[in-house]
Amino acid sequence: MSRVLLTGASGFIGRHTLTALAGSGHEVHAVARHPGTAVPGVTWHEADLLAGSEIVAEIEPEILVHLAWYAEHGRFWSSLENLRWVGASLELLREFAASGGRRAVLAGSCAEYEWSSERYSESSPLQPATLYGAAKHGLHVIAATLAEQEGFELAWGRLFLLYGPREAPERFVPSLIVALLRGEPAPMTDGSQVRDFLHSADAGAAFAALADSTVTGAVNVASGNATVLGELARQIAQRIGAEELLRVGAMPSREGEPASLVADVRRLRDEVRWSPSIELDEGLDLVISWWRKRLAAGAGSPDRPPGSPA
Repeated sequence: MSRVLLTGASGFIGRHTLTALAGSGHEVHAVARHPGTAVPGVTWHEADLLAGSEIVAEIEPEILVHLAWYAEHGRFWSSLENLRWVGASLELLREFAASGGRRAVLAGSCAEYEWSSERYSESSPLQPATLYGAAKHGLHVIAATLAEQEGFELAWGRLFLLYGPREAPERFVPSLIVALLRGEPAPMTDGSQVRDFLHSADAGAAFAALADSTVTGAVNVASGNATVLGELARQIAQRIGAEELLRVGAMPSREGEPASLVADVRRLRDEVRWSPSIELDEGLDLVISWWRKRLAAGAGSPDRPPGSPA
């Protein structure tokens, strides 16, 4: 097994990637601003990658899984923090190459694509509509050239829409769940948008599988299933028993929002040989149960600070 450096290890996806990597027998070195709980096979390192760190030289990892990024809901699309993370990520890769690392796996985004299709393959046109998408795409272009020059493998996992426990409560799925569980009206857009949802635990497992593979280049990390937001909202309301509180059409759609964001996942399925294990029905039940327990305990937000990594 390999020595793996995982950034963003206490975040929404990272905590699941960590357990999947450790479960595969890797020696995992987990980096976060706020280290998580003890996990067998995992060594935690408290570090701020934006402030510079000697962590790569200290660990000399064979594999790097880099998930850390600025992720504060509603702000990450246009925040100048994206530029800082491009710089920090390139420095991390430079140090990884200098230490003799052999394989790097980084988190990209569906925001890199030109939002004009119904389904996106890795060869779909790339024309980011936001600073966040541009920062991710720019990082990929430079990182791929660096990897070729310095002789290490690079895989780029393009994430689509995620949901799961500990998601920021302002995001679509938890915002509906929290409002409905509290017996409050749950406003949303007209719900015509089509999206591809993947449970955060599956996303973490997918990145671990990508790290263990020899696949290089861009790989969509998604379920490949098209879900209409209005139908998803109705499923949530039915499960909670509060359909009368759902307010479809009460909010305007975000300007520039794509009609469809659904992934072609053939590379993930056929080359990485990985597929999701949590169906949407099961995943919604798990998330609703998590929020029900959390609200009953008097806690209204996930246990991670604003802007923490993915």
